[in-house]
Amino acid sequence: MIKFLRENTVAMTLLLVARLYLGYEWVTAGWGKITGGFEASGFLKGAVAQAGGDHPAVQTWWAAFLEGFAIPNIDLFNILVPWGEFLVGLGLILGTFTTFAALMGIVMNFAFLFSGTISTNPMMILLTIFILVAGFNAAKIGLDHWIVPFLKTRGAEITQKRPLLKKLAFR
Repeated sequence: MIKFLRENTVAMTLLLVARLYLGYEWVTAGWGKITGGFEASGFLKGAVAQAGGDHPAVQTWWAAFLEGFAIPNIDLFNILVPWGEFLVGLGLILGTFTTFAALMGIVMNFAFLFSGTISTNPMMILLTIFILVAGFNAAKIGLDHWIVPFLKTRGAEITQKRPLLKKLAFR
């Protein structure tokens, strides 16, 4: 299955469809928040409230993070969430830094799940796992087809010119 995802052209096409779907979901969610005025404090306070009772939807460690860091820095989260969603979607649609975009998307999906929101997050996580496992094959139909080889070549040039970086390079 892994070889299929990483090397097969049919998988590459199926992954493009998954990427475009996920990208559309992220872009529209982010753009709606950017243009509609987003305020996360109510959502975060609601998540903290779900941390109590016999069967809490939110774990106490996550509620402590929300109370101790996210809510006091709500202005930062009011920018990070909508722009993060929008940029993840753009990266997935264009196939630009696809693996990083997918990784950031799955991090946000898990953060929403940790906050007690189910919605489409499990399905999005499942599709994103396929993209992450597929690696570069998920991005061959996209701008990464040109960006990744360029960065690899440029990285090799830089490590050749700087011996210390060459020793530190992971190959």
